[in-house]
Amino acid sequence: MAGAHLPGFLLIGADDKTGDPTGLEVTDELLRNLSGLTSDGNILPPPAIQVYRLKLDLGRGDIAVVEVQPSDLPPVRYKGVAWIRRGPRKGIANETEESILIERRTASARTFDAQACKGATLGDLALDVFTNTYRPMAVDAEIIAENHRPIEHQLASLRFFDLAQSSPTQAGLILFAKDLLNWLPNAYVQYVRFEGTDMGSDVAVEKRFQGDLLSIVRNLQAFVELVTNTRPVRIGAIEEMQVADYPAVAIREFLMNALLHRSYEAPAPVRFLQFSDRIEIQNPGPLYGAARPDNFPKQTSYRNPIIAEALRTLGAVNRFGSGIERAQARLARNGNSPAVFEFGDTYFGVTVPAHS
Repeated sequence: MAGAHLPGFLLIGADDKTGDPTGLEVTDELLRNLSGLTSDGNILPPPAIQVYRLKLDLGRGDIAVVEVQPSDLPPVRYKGVAWIRRGPRKGIANETEESILIERRTASARTFDAQACKGATLGDLALDVFTNTYRPMAVDAEIIAENHRPIEHQLASLRFFDLAQSSPTQAGLILFAKDLLNWLPNAYVQYVRFEGTDMGSDVAVEKRFQGDLLSIVRNLQAFVELVTNTRPVRIGAIEEMQVADYPAVAIREFLMNALLHRSYEAPAPVRFLQFSDRIEIQNPGPLYGAARPDNFPKQTSYRNPIIAEALRTLGAVNRFGSGIERAQARLARNGNSPAVFEFGDTYFGVTVPAHS
């Protein structure tokens, strides 16, 4: 029932009319594929689901169950389209139905990025970045073509504007603010390269990455190529291979992880420190929610679910929950030692040893 705040259930292997098992073999691979619905980025914001096998005594096969928790941040889109159920049928939500979904957002226990920024107005946003860059990536082209809503409602449908407060949300500012540091003074990345192995060494380069999140992501991704120092290494009498001090993919993954999981209200930036023998990346804010040192990185909880959705939309995050493992695999392939993680009370850090 709509608005009941109860989970929904998808049953795979049950007859649509009778509910009896159809004889489907529910394999571990099928369960893994169903669990992947939360990480492939097709459904945004990512749903909270449980997947399990239901064994019956009828001897005619098992049933795979996907239990889906209601979202606190509707509307939820599949490949850029918001689908709803009208009685027994499903359909694409129209403008009125999307407005109803927006009004249903849970007022309590909202994450920081979903909160309205009091004092900020529509004029504080670079709306051309939203309409020309972000919106075409987030919303199906046909939906955009049929959209006649005011820009505030378009932003609100993607959780970037609070209609009740007539203010951008914190996520809206992080993504599109003309002057983000005016509202969140520490929402930037501080890069420092030291000549030696400690912070007492001479500083060779210092740089700040700031602005809207899209600009920060683009500039960091380009900059990482400059600090990885790829060079030829002889592997035989006449053979060479290209080896980097750090694989660029791994460093980008750790930086995107820091932007995704950082505490944006904390009084510190993301720190990107390069020493002669390692790189350290540290973001303000410890592990969040159900994530703990003993289950990291298998368990992921999102401090900033709207920012997570935005990074996936922008292509900065390919899949949810697998970036750390992908980065470790790239380090191993390049010949680096594994990255080491630090779980502080007020921060999360990663140290990446240079290729020796």
